[in-house]
Amino acid sequence: MESLLLASIIVFFAAVLQACTGFGFSIMATPFLLFVFDPRTAIQINIILSIVISLFMVPRIGKEVDKVLLKRLLIGSVIGSPIGIFVFLYLDVQLLKLIISLLILFLTALLIFKFTTNRTAKKDTIGGGLSGLLTTSIGMPGPPLLLYFTGANIDKAVLRSTTLAFYLFVYVVGLGMQITFGSTSKEIWISSLMLLPVTFAGIFVGQYVFHYINQRVFQLITYIILAITGLYLLFTSI
Repeated sequence: MESLLLASIIVFFAAVLQACTGFGFSIMATPFLLFVFDPRTAIQINIILSIVISLFMVPRIGKEVDKVLLKRLLIGSVIGSPIGIFVFLYLDVQLLKLIISLLILFLTALLIFKFTTNRTAKKDTIGGGLSGLLTTSIGMPGPPLLLYFTGANIDKAVLRSTTLAFYLFVYVVGLGMQITFGSTSKEIWISSLMLLPVTFAGIFVGQYVFHYINQRVFQLITYIILAITGLYLLFTSI
């Protein structure tokens, strides 16, 4: 009972963050759910609930999606996802976490000091590829897109809606690959079902908060999310 209560609190705040920013559910939920579940269970619960959030929100904010950008991200993810499942099954995930954590912390520092980048079709596709790779390997698609979109100074509404639409695809692919090449369990699906009410509660709160956040505050939140992600990956890889 206590473990379910703890998981519910974690999922609620992670859902608020995801609905408010378009990012953050896996970044917040996965590390804390490891206190309740084993790693594979925590990752799959995170993916299942992320799919639910995207399914619920995308129809409501679909008009804000940048369809050209979304198409490029999807093309990249088709290339990156199979590479990620190979990493998940055969390579040293701890080494991957270490490399990614150092890269995220370095790039976050650049963003804080006003580093910017111009969007191009090639960069859009690479961002989608890296996101797809991280989804199937460690269950965290957000960091590459968050770094890229923040550096390109994309409007917060477009950023939120486009990434949620992208996650709907990449998480479904990632879950399918993990089940096909790995495994799943009854516990994962029952736990996910029991966590649905707090997930929806978090979505509604996050949507309300979104309207009171300006672009500057939104960017500050993304910096915090990136820093926490980098530090989490660093400490779990050493």
